[in-house]
Amino acid sequence: MRTRSGPRAAVAALTAALALGVVGCVPQDEPTTPPSSDGGNAAEQLSQLTVATAGSMKGYSRERFPHWRDTGKNCDVRDSILQRDGKDVKLSGCNVVGGRWESVYDGRSFSDPSDVDIDHMVPLANAWRSGADEWDNAKRGDFANDTTRPQLFAVSATSNRAKGDQDPSQWKPANRSYWCKYAQDWVTVKHYWRLTVTTAEKAALTDMLEGCSVGSDS
Repeated sequence: MRTRSGPRAAVAALTAALALGVVGCVPQDEPTTPPSSDGGNAAEQLSQLTVATAGSMKGYSRERFPHWRDTGKNCDVRDSILQRDGKDVKLSGCNVVGGRWESVYDGRSFSDPSDVDIDHMVPLANAWRSGADEWDNAKRGDFANDTTRPQLFAVSATSNRAKGDQDPSQWKPANRSYWCKYAQDWVTVKHYWRLTVTTAEKAALTDMLEGCSVGSDS
């Protein structure tokens, strides 16, 4: 049987290589676009959350939520989020060393990655008080490094630290135009991870979600 040669054979070989993933060089688990919540389902998801008083902080420490996980040689989830959320990002290997970031919480802009924090939409301590205290460390690590849900965002260090471990009844972003998206994302994360909400937290989220129905596309 005659074998193919020439341009057609070259195209066939390239197609086969692509099918085998030969050119796949993206670091494992690196997010390429920001995850988003489905605003249309947020109110329904909120209604499905269990309302409970906040649990105890007994036994809590950030070490019970292992992060940041490696996402490539000498880089981790923090680098991945900085790269995803930044513009004109400069890399050294896969480490982010420069770029431009705008904090959705307060509208501040930065060019030095050391001025940017990676915020957990639902803070680790809040998660602990709403059910994560019953998880093992492996599951808590999955939560702390979740790049699939809208859980991790590059924001200003000042806004991240002002937020702390507070829920939306206690703290909201200074950028009011982001409140709708903030509430949607908070609910998405809590719903997926089956975390509880307090009565005050649910009331605040309900108010914020009602603001989404007046034409806000935030």
